[in-house]
Amino acid sequence: MYKGEEITEKLDKLKKIISGYNRALIAFSGGVDSTFLLAVANEVLGDGVLAVNISAPWVPESETSEAKSFCEEHGIEYVSLSKEIEDIEGFAGNPKDRCYICKKALFSALLDVAKDRGIDVVMEGSNVDDLSDYRPGMKALKELDIKSPLREAGLTKAEIRELSKELDLPTFDKPSMACLASRLVYGETITRKKLSMVERAEDFLRTLGFSQLRVRLHETGASFLARVEVEPSKLEDLMSSEVRDQVESKLKKLGFDYVAVDIGGYRTGSMNVGIN
Repeated sequence: MYKGEEITEKLDKLKKIISGYNRALIAFSGGVDSTFLLAVANEVLGDGVLAVNISAPWVPESETSEAKSFCEEHGIEYVSLSKEIEDIEGFAGNPKDRCYICKKALFSALLDVAKDRGIDVVMEGSNVDDLSDYRPGMKALKELDIKSPLREAGLTKAEIRELSKELDLPTFDKPSMACLASRLVYGETITRKKLSMVERAEDFLRTLGFSQLRVRLHETGASFLARVEVEPSKLEDLMSSEVRDQVESKLKKLGFDYVAVDIGGYRTGSMNVGIN
């Protein structure tokens, strides 16, 4: 069977899964996966779809803005829920199960919205590739009976990007994003200041032409170290004297005392090394 036929079958399966509900609330971050899920759900259910985005210090402002713009452009009903660090008990301590704590709280809030609106189900956009990394948040989704149609349909990230391109979605080649709290070492307290430092540092690196990147924050006593990850193919660009000097100067102005480049380059889950 050709790969194209496999993708078509998976897309048909996804539509069948979604069509099993009259109305659906989509947890919408504005990323590749949730945008694709929302677009397909909108095609299948029309006005039966509600997109809900979380606005919080650990969510990049650019993501929230893009999510809202997408819904406005496509005529999809959109709601934004505002959350603060202190709203989620245990989150600020940044334990190893931080993602579980966060998702349990946030998706419980989404279930409340769904109940108030008389909506059948809450859906989110994880795919089958997400099963390969340490993701304690999956446990929360299972406990709350949150549906993951993309995983259920067997769709991979690469297939979602391919289908997104066919659907002319602006996110088909969008770099992978993640919660800003994932840039901090487990056990190091999450604060609005640290999250802002990371967000502004990553925004600056994008202005220099880097797209898939992370700025990991490490505390060394009273000091902050930025460990910069960019795609391996972009390491030489980052290490050119002109760019290197710009990055060091800007990140130090943002509050980092030391700036280091990870020669391994960007990869997902680099903060999960050593997690049991």
